[in-house]
Amino acid sequence: MGDLTNTEFAAVLLVFRVVFGLVFAAHGVAKRKGGIDGTAGWFDSLGMRPGRLHAQLASLTEIVSGLLLALGFLTSFAAAAVVGVMVVAGYTVHRKEGFFIVKNGWEYTFMVSLMAVLIAGVGPGDWSVDAGIDLADTLNGWVGLAIAVGVGVVGGVGQIVAFYRPPAD
Repeated sequence: MGDLTNTEFAAVLLVFRVVFGLVFAAHGVAKRKGGIDGTAGWFDSLGMRPGRLHAQLASLTEIVSGLLLALGFLTSFAAAAVVGVMVVAGYTVHRKEGFFIVKNGWEYTFMVSLMAVLIAGVGPGDWSVDAGIDLADTLNGWVGLAIAVGVGVVGGVGQIVAFYRPPAD
C-alpha cells in the first residue's frame, strides 16, 4: 500500500469502485434510453442473435454488475460479468479495427476488463458490503482474480460461441 494508511487506501478504493461501477451501470442505462429497439437492431446487425434478447441481457448485466461493484457486493462475480460483457463487445464490435479506441479498436474493452479484474484482485475494500458480511477476505486476491478472469472469459466466449452469427461480408 505504499505510504497510504488503511483508511486512505479504503477511501481511494471506494471512490474508484463507486465511480467505475456507476459509469458502467450508466452504460447499460444508455442502451435502454429511448427504448431498447435501436440497441436490439444494432445487436442483430452485428450478428448477436436474437438482438432483442442480447440487448436486454447486455444492458441488464451492465446495470446490475455496475451497481454491485459500486456497492462492493459479490465483487468478484460482478467483475466477472463486466469481463464477460467486454469480451463479447471486444470480439463482436472492436477486434477488426485494431487496438486503439480512436479507430474503434478493442483498447477500451480491454481497459474496462482490466479495471474490473483489478478490483476483484485487490478486493472491494473495507468500506463495502462484502467487507460488512465477511466476504471480502474470501473472494479477493488470487480467488477474486480467478473468478473475474475465469468466469468472465468463459462466459463471454460461451456467449459468442452460442449466439454470434456474423453477417456475411
